[in-house]
Amino acid sequence: MTSKFWFLARQSLNKKIKTKWFLFANLLLAVVIIGLLNMDSIISFFGGDFSSDTQILLLDETKNTEEIFKTSLVLAEESFDLDHDIILETFTKDVKELEKELKENDKIGIVLESDSENYLKAKIISNQKIDTISYQAIVQALNTSKMQVAMMKTNIQSAELQKITSNISIDRLILNDQSKTEDEATAMIMSTVFPTLILPFFMLVIFLVQMIGTEINEEKSTRSMEIIISNVSPKTHFFSKVLASNAFVLIQGVLLILYSGIGFLIKSMVQVGSNSQITDSISSIWDSLSQTGIMDRLPLILGATLVLMILSFIAYSLIAGILASMTVNMEDFQQIQTPIMMICLLGYYLAIMAGMFEGSVLIRILSYVPFISCLLGPALLVIGEIGILDIGISVLLLCGFIYFMTKYGLKIYKVGILNYSTDKMWKRLWRAAKQKES
Repeated sequence: MTSKFWFLARQSLNKKIKTKWFLFANLLLAVVIIGLLNMDSIISFFGGDFSSDTQILLLDETKNTEEIFKTSLVLAEESFDLDHDIILETFTKDVKELEKELKENDKIGIVLESDSENYLKAKIISNQKIDTISYQAIVQALNTSKMQVAMMKTNIQSAELQKITSNISIDRLILNDQSKTEDEATAMIMSTVFPTLILPFFMLVIFLVQMIGTEINEEKSTRSMEIIISNVSPKTHFFSKVLASNAFVLIQGVLLILYSGIGFLIKSMVQVGSNSQITDSISSIWDSLSQTGIMDRLPLILGATLVLMILSFIAYSLIAGILASMTVNMEDFQQIQTPIMMICLLGYYLAIMAGMFEGSVLIRILSYVPFISCLLGPALLVIGEIGILDIGISVLLLCGFIYFMTKYGLKIYKVGILNYSTDKMWKRLWRAAKQKES
């Protein structure tokens, strides 16, 4: 019997892996993941330039503001820490000639005009959209220039004007410095790192449910199930499907990590000039976390997440296999798949919004619920809403659910696997559940 079990498991896994579709899908995933992580390099290779200079043609109709604007623009560049230079050129013709010049290139035109009420006004002219950061730098330089012109015309001292126009000084005092640092790091994790990590798990759960259900449904619809069950027991058949499906998603998960690792490796080896936004962002996040106590809990968080995910994979595959045994066509399978997906989706959104439920008893209780705990538990552990004891409770409940589904759900599977009744699917499921009690 053991040899038959491993034969079925190996055959089921090979049906998923040794296919052209699996090869094509993973090639596509590898290209997409590596490509996204190295998008700047790809764009630069095909002629794009993230650090191309911004060229400005300045038409100063006031005749005395050009030098002020040049100085203000230099200060604005430093303030915004631009990764490219802004080159300023003087334009001596009129506005119509300036517009004609700009239609033929990607330069930006700025026209400075005197204003009797507001001292200075300006026009910004461009043939195409100006990137947001460059535009903000130009606007800041224009505002600074206006203040300088106003000071010259009203004889207001620079220091006095700065006092008048500066924002109110506010001292923000948080007595618990450690709490402040951890809150900032936690917010960073929940808004950037955590959603990125749990999304692949969410997708793998969907793949798992679809694969095990589709395979069982296919064997029933082609009547090959009768031949299989005549040679092996339903128990052997069921657990071979569970093992093969879980092995597949684990292999796929490892491949996703591998693709990401290759992408980051290429990113670190090939830099586009001084631009390395993804690398810099990761370094910034890592440095911020290193200064907090969250890094001390990182092994616990990763360990708890891994245990909950593996147990949840098993739980999802068990429930999907048991319910799929009652189906006779793909329409039936779609019915039983929908509630499972809704539960998983609920867990995903609760995990994303976990920070909004600080101090909630309900959200803590929900972290114990099987199918949801794998997503919600690690999120609450990160923000400090639950501890290792709560994770232990979630793991025990998951283990209890797996035991229950293994012992009692298998009886439903034995009844449903050769059931080809045309009654409503949920009616057949209820009938099978009643039969297991007798």
